Amino acid sequence: MRALTSAVSLVVSLASLRASALTFTRLGACPSLGCVFPPDQASFLPGQYFDVRLEVHAPVNGTEAFNGGIPDEKFTFCIQEGKGKCEEASKFFKSTWSDLQTYNFTYYQDQFALDASSPTVVNAAARSLRGLSLKKPGTYKATLKYYNGQTTVATWFVRETPKTAAAKNVLFFIGDGMTQSMITAARVLAHKSVNGVYQSLMQMDQMEALGHQMTHSIDSYITDSANSATALYTGKKTTVDALNVYADSSPTPFDDPKFETIAELFRRKRKGPIGMVSTAHISDATPAGLCSHTRSRGEYASIVYEYLNGAQARTPEFHWPTSCEGPDVIFGGGAEQFFPGSGSYNGTDMYKAYAAAGYQLVYNNTQLQSAKNNQKTLGIFSTSVLPKWIDRNIYPKNLVGLKNSPLGDGGDALDQPGLKAMTLKAIDILQARSKKSGTGWFMMSEAASIDKMMHALDYDRALGELLELDDTIRASLAHLEKIGELKNTLVVVTADHGHGFDVFGSADTKYLASQTTDRQKRKAIGVYGDSGLSGYTMSPDNSSFIVGAQGPNFPVTWTPRYAFAAGTAAFPDHRESYAINQSGPRVAAVSPKGSTDGYVVNPVDQQAGFTLSGNLPPSEGSGVHSLTDVSVFANGPGAETFRGVYNSIDVFFKMANALGLGAH
Repeated sequence: MRALTSAVSLVVSLASLRASALTFTRLGACPSLGCVFPPDQASFLPGQYFDVRLEVHAPVNGTEAFNGGIPDEKFTFCIQEGKGKCEEASKFFKSTWSDLQTYNFTYYQDQFALDASSPTVVNAAARSLRGLSLKKPGTYKATLKYYNGQTTVATWFVRETPKTAAAKNVLFFIGDGMTQSMITAARVLAHKSVNGVYQSLMQMDQMEALGHQMTHSIDSYITDSANSATALYTGKKTTVDALNVYADSSPTPFDDPKFETIAELFRRKRKGPIGMVSTAHISDATPAGLCSHTRSRGEYASIVYEYLNGAQARTPEFHWPTSCEGPDVIFGGGAEQFFPGSGSYNGTDMYKAYAAAGYQLVYNNTQLQSAKNNQKTLGIFSTSVLPKWIDRNIYPKNLVGLKNSPLGDGGDALDQPGLKAMTLKAIDILQARSKKSGTGWFMMSEAASIDKMMHALDYDRALGELLELDDTIRASLAHLEKIGELKNTLVVVTADHGHGFDVFGSADTKYLASQTTDRQKRKAIGVYGDSGLSGYTMSPDNSSFIVGAQGPNFPVTWTPRYAFAAGTAAFPDHRESYAINQSGPRVAAVSPKGSTDGYVVNPVDQQAGFTLSGNLPPSEGSGVHSLTDVSVFANGPGAETFRGVYNSIDVFFKMANALGLGAH
């Protein structure tokens, strides 16, 4: 449930603050009236930069009302290393406190308060220390004292790290929203089995190491892509919607306490090239998490600006000593943040800004393939999110009329690369740019629309995106071997979070469409022995496997009579026929114009299907993320450390250790 705000004497946006169930929080990771960021249980790589922020709250009304709404402005803060003395923090870090900041914000204590439009007003006093680091491994205790004896204590851990690097390069694949059950479903669709024995396997099935990571948020057990990406890239838990900061209560989303990402660390310590590839708009949460810092993932224009200029340029008044210094490769969608207009930073032409900084610009697959490998490259191939693999390869007519040209000229983006083409070209550019120095490279490649299509309940397209990811992993391993870098490269594949998706049987789509009542239509679903085998990898007469036009690791057909019957744990009202939407991505629920009742069944979606009553709040028009752990696959030097079950923050530490980024 999103914590809401209203104007008092100073408007503060707390849109990034959420809490589980119907519990509303005053501020994430701050259960008392004294807040310490980094909070209790934070872990650091030796030398990793971070900010400290302290807040003291004085609620004016509500059950937490305290001290007449007057916050303590004379709070103290000290740091204790191991069993040593607790030393005043500015002296311990040899740094200078910011000026005291005072302001107020509001929040709702619970659903009753929200229904009654009765917010709690909170007055706050705060100050910060910027650009700090702890170089010595060990345990540190940070103590905030306020209100004549109250204390908030945070225990921080600086982890031991290897003294040498195991890997020269890291290729980090993220299947956004991808769960093991989706991988299983994709295997059923694209890989034939004979008497229960698969004749081929997913590339992920064949990786050297398999582990599982827990995806919880800092103050909610259901995460979003921003704070889950933050955990993977920094080793820090944060709040929903936040990117590489701890969400504070201040008026601006750009002054929250920052911490250093693996891309910033790699650039600073190894001086090597970095790259980001995504099938989303390139300012979306997962790519944005590599190089940007804000508590609001929706600050797309500022994120694109920060890629090029760094956080220090975006907020020069807040000292920040590290940046990505302009990623060497940026491939994806989101052209509206680049061509001049309402979506770009201050309306400026960011294409020109990147070109002036030495980037070669490419706008389609033809230009991508002919681009130079020794130059920084910005490849933006459409507005918004790139079209899905199924529409590019099976139903290309769906690309016509989208008016998604990356030039913003109202044309269609028809010559688009897929994830594989972008990833292989990015490898070549990073390899060429690191060859002289021998620094190695770091790259993230995201299959974004696994998640986006799961939200839309378009399971066929989600699994098509997953199969494209697997095909990209397969091709990347082969390409790395061809250029002699496979033995030097740690390849990690995981998700940022999951959805509650699974396959529970099959559906006779012909029978289902012929019936007239919902209960009769449900008789088309076969479970257990009646579910049969996959029709996706059979020839039209179901007699033998043939290779489809899209290659050996994709279904022969996406429209078998006997389709998989699948669902997700959380969904809006919608209709289900289990047949692929051939006209484009699915829109399962809509909010009628002028209605205040939320989302209802889309009257034109899957009209042959039966109706399912939703189990989400009516305000939610799509599926949501789930609690499930997600798989981690790894190959190459350092892969063995990814076995087992661990927290999402440990993915960062395992990659950083393989690269030797914490060596001291």
